[in-house]
Amino acid sequence: MGYDNRILPVLDVSKVAFEISTFIENSLIESNAQGLVVGLSGGLDSSVTAKLCAEVVNKDKILGLIMPSQSTNKEDINDAVNLAEELGIKHKTIQVDPLIEPVQKVCSRSVDDENYKLAGANLKARMRMLILYYHANALNRLVAGTGNRTELLVGYFTKYGDGGVDILPIGGLYKTDVRKLAEHLEIPDNIQNKDPTAGLWPGQTDEDDLGIKYELLDEILYLMAEKGMEKDEIAQKLKISLDEVVNVKLMVRAAEHKLKMPPMPPIVR
Repeated sequence: MGYDNRILPVLDVSKVAFEISTFIENSLIESNAQGLVVGLSGGLDSSVTAKLCAEVVNKDKILGLIMPSQSTNKEDINDAVNLAEELGIKHKTIQVDPLIEPVQKVCSRSVDDENYKLAGANLKARMRMLILYYHANALNRLVAGTGNRTELLVGYFTKYGDGGVDILPIGGLYKTDVRKLAEHLEIPDNIQNKDPTAGLWPGQTDEDDLGIKYELLDEILYLMAEKGMEKDEIAQKLKISLDEVVNVKLMVRAAEHKLKMPPMPPIVR
């Protein structure tokens, strides 16, 4: 059964691209930053983000960092390099494994330890954040994140990892919106057509982790977050089981802490 944006309103992609470009430009002006640093994974979100940045910022003021590990598909690395060269932005490839291994050694834990598998995967994302900010600090630039609204709502990102950024140009777009914007921006077809993956371990894909296709997930989230519909209403509207909606609701609830500043106790003086 297909869910090709039956519920989500159709985007005016030209208008959205302009609004995001204006946002990027204003963010640089307000912060008095001298440019942008963006992580390039070879995936759709980072490619769309990089191209939007390149359309509003001088090419020599953008640094694309490609940060593969042993679990990174070589095709993704090549796609990231090719995109950076096509956009004409400076780019650098930095292997993260040599940086991660000492941490695991000091902590006396192996990436193969099943209990620490997710922690090891998140360590990759956090190490990439450190590398992005190392360069951003040195160059007085902003870190442009590549997360989309779908990932933000369900918490499909690493806290203080890929969630640690200065701006989120596509953070207001659902995954299916990003796909439509990618078509408008003429992102290479091989990037548009590949299965989304965070590259956390070999064979890993986003939709396998989430347990749901993005097309359906976006519709559930739209009705839940934008329309304020109840679970049973959403299930009836989309003609799906209530369990599917409940599972998404649980993901959203569990992710709320990732979108907030750390809580502090109120102190009465």
